Amino acid sequence: MTIVLVFGGLLLLLLSGMPIFAALGLTGIAVLGIAEGKVSGVADTVFSHFDNSILTTIPLFVFMAQVMIRAKVIDDLYDMAHTVIGHVRGGLGVATVASCTIFAAISGSSVATALSIGSSAIPQMKRFGYPERDALGVIAAGGTLGILIPPSGPMILYAIVSEVSIGALFLAGLVPGLIMAAVFALYCVASAKPAKGIETPDWAGWSRAIGAIRRSIWAVLAPPIIMGGIFFGVFTASEAAAAGSLYALVVAVLVYRNFGVRDLYVCAYQTMRTSLMVFMIIAGAGIFGHAITIIRLPVGVTEAVTHFGLGPLGFIAVIMVLIFVMGMFLETISIILITTPILLPTMAQLGIDPVWYGVLLMLNLELALITPPVGMNLFVIKGITDAPLSEVVRGALPFVLLLIAGLLLLIAAPGLATWLPYSAGFGR
Repeated sequence: MTIVLVFGGLLLLLLSGMPIFAALGLTGIAVLGIAEGKVSGVADTVFSHFDNSILTTIPLFVFMAQVMIRAKVIDDLYDMAHTVIGHVRGGLGVATVASCTIFAAISGSSVATALSIGSSAIPQMKRFGYPERDALGVIAAGGTLGILIPPSGPMILYAIVSEVSIGALFLAGLVPGLIMAAVFALYCVASAKPAKGIETPDWAGWSRAIGAIRRSIWAVLAPPIIMGGIFFGVFTASEAAAAGSLYALVVAVLVYRNFGVRDLYVCAYQTMRTSLMVFMIIAGAGIFGHAITIIRLPVGVTEAVTHFGLGPLGFIAVIMVLIFVMGMFLETISIILITTPILLPTMAQLGIDPVWYGVLLMLNLELALITPPVGMNLFVIKGITDAPLSEVVRGALPFVLLLIAGLLLLIAAPGLATWLPYSAGFGR
């Protein structure tokens, strides 16, 4: 009964349009007031959640992405992919997925990926005969890779709430993210049948291909520098974020030479706004997490799992279905911050690897971005194309099925996620 009241109240606030941080904070304060008769410890709870150096990764990765976008470093990505592989069967779809993959590893945002790549790719795909539905679906699905491929904003939030190594999570998301990108690309090749009227551009020639690679190399190098540094122990996740920001500034100022003081101000301002929004959500989540711990809600969940005799796989299956349903109505950040504090004690008792679960969660949240009625990427694509929402949904449907298949594969083979971080020396 307690869990129904707590989550019923929280969901009511969220569905009323209240900001996430306010809904979480107010629900937590109300629970504390009823359970303890006082809320004097709220300030200490918030401070304890901010007393964590890993939080520096949020503004630093956001700043890196802002600089790369502002200096137009990433503008050459799609041109490179289109020039190099656009001439093969399904090449424009593959080029779009490749561009989304690289951009996702720079921006850490699924919505930004769909918005930025979609503006260039959709007109080009339609020009060469791709049905509008197929073009919209590729962009909507390719954009979801921003959650799974590091550096990922939702992954950082999960790491903070679960106290899991962010470096381990970044490395754990790399292989599954690349696998899903490859699956999307193969689907684009398989579905690009001549009967659909899809044409392929002529081969641009080696000189243009080499020129396109040379122009985009600075954007392409950013993800290997960050992830390679973490894997080989050159720097921690926080240091990797700082190195990425410095790299972006050096490239923008010294290579592209189109980045001035005004641009620096704009990037810093946007970074501040985005980071403060995330920090307010973390504060609200901290209060909510503390409140449900006081009323022993996680303990109740653990006892229920024990009562029904669920093993690790049974528990994961139930939770994945629950999160899939929640993803139809709530945004990704809400799902992470609501479910993680409650599930962690049960996962620990069942011996479930929190790194593996974190990647499963990210993959499931990718589904949330392209499943109606609240799939954010669906609305982004609709906004930049004016296409009917039903057409975007139909275009994304095959990729929903591919993501579900990827989720099942990762459940069956946890090593796809855990091998890389543990090979790099991150302990269980």
